[in-house]
Amino acid sequence: MGPGAAAPPLTRLVGWADVDRDRVRAAADGFGLPDLPVSDSVYALLEGEEPDFIVNCTVPAAHHEVTVAALGQGVSVLSEKPMAVTLEEARSMVAAADRARRLFMVSQNRRHLPGLVAYRRTLAELGPLGLLHSDFSIPYRGASFLSTLEDPLLQDMAIHLFDAARAVSGADPVSVYCESFRPPWSWYSGNCTAVATFEMTGGLRYTFNGSWSAPGYATSWTGSWQATGTRGSARWDGDLMLTVDPAKGEHIRPHQPEPERHPGRTRFQGLAEGLEEFVTALRTGTPPQGECHDNIRSLAMVTAALESARTGVRVPVLPDPPTGEGP
Repeated sequence: MGPGAAAPPLTRLVGWADVDRDRVRAAADGFGLPDLPVSDSVYALLEGEEPDFIVNCTVPAAHHEVTVAALGQGVSVLSEKPMAVTLEEARSMVAAADRARRLFMVSQNRRHLPGLVAYRRTLAELGPLGLLHSDFSIPYRGASFLSTLEDPLLQDMAIHLFDAARAVSGADPVSVYCESFRPPWSWYSGNCTAVATFEMTGGLRYTFNGSWSAPGYATSWTGSWQATGTRGSARWDGDLMLTVDPAKGEHIRPHQPEPERHPGRTRFQGLAEGLEEFVTALRTGTPPQGECHDNIRSLAMVTAALESARTGVRVPVLPDPPTGEGP
């Protein structure tokens, strides 16, 4: 996401850091910002500038270091997902935000997609949910760092689907049983396919079936979904198509997606709205979606699924430290 992609009104970019200073200088110039301070060190920029917040778009392995450094300087943080690589890192980041009394939000841009918002409203019409399922199937050849991961699908991509499950259902995770594996045709060295069953609050069961090297029948990047409640079932194709099959005697219509607030910017769909929500939260104190105390529950789904896949047993999802454990 470039600096001019989705900046809300009344914000001003005061610096840009990247490990490759020449690349970031060229990028800033390309955005028409020849006077923008750039650096190969976020620490140097934080010392030379006094920003209200930073946008942390580093690779996941660097999220903890950069976020804690900014919070330690009294600077709020909007971070790319996932919050951190491990739950322990995430807990320390939340503690750093508490100590600094600054806002730390993780960008979960799927929550702002018109289709997801409409699906969430539709599911609210179904009464208590019993079943929620998502399929994710994308033959993805992407960033080079993914080839170094043990479970690239779970470690980098599944957070989108898991967070979306929480968003549309309003339920939180309790426990998970997960299996991950590498199909023989996969170009990944790690496990790029996974099947997981989560027990959620209220007795809901959320099942996830995903692959990052499936050779056909690709879903959208948001997956395809089906939910069942007391008043019927609802499907969503992950884009703009929603359908409802009401139970006998029920009359339910799916909510229709609202027009995009930033038409023509599909590359950044949901990012502009997330940035606006973050800036609004800074100004008003209203907690945004993705606020760290809430978003850690989505990361905990990932880390618990990874542990289950490694151990072969059902694992509790524990976003908060066990009793007696420090921050």
